[in-house]
Amino acid sequence: MYCGVTNDLRQRIIEHYLVRGSRQSFAGNNYCYWLVYFENFKYINNAIRREKEVKKWRREKKEALINTMNPESKFLNFDLFDCWPPLTLYHRKDL
Repeated sequence: MYCGVTNDLRQRIIEHYLVRGSRQSFAGNNYCYWLVYFENFKYINNAIRREKEVKKWRREKKEALINTMNPESKFLNFDLFDCWPPLTLYHRKDL
C-alpha cells in the first residue's frame, strides 16, 4: 500500500502510472497507480504530518481507514479522469 503527499493528485497518479513496472521506485515496482483513498489538506505541513502518521500504521488499520470512505475499495481513478488511462500522459519532470 502506497501513501504519499502531492499538490496535484491527478498528475501524481499519471506519474505513478508512467513508471509502472520500473524498479527505480516503490510505486513503479509495485504498480501503485490505483487510487482508493485520499484526504485534502489546506496546509502542506498538516498533509505531511498525516502522511507520516498513516505510513506507520499496519495494513489492517490502513484498510479500515479506506473503508470509511470507500468500503468497496473502488478504484477512484475513474472518478478523477474522463477515461483511464488518460489520453494525455506526461510527467512534470519532462516539461
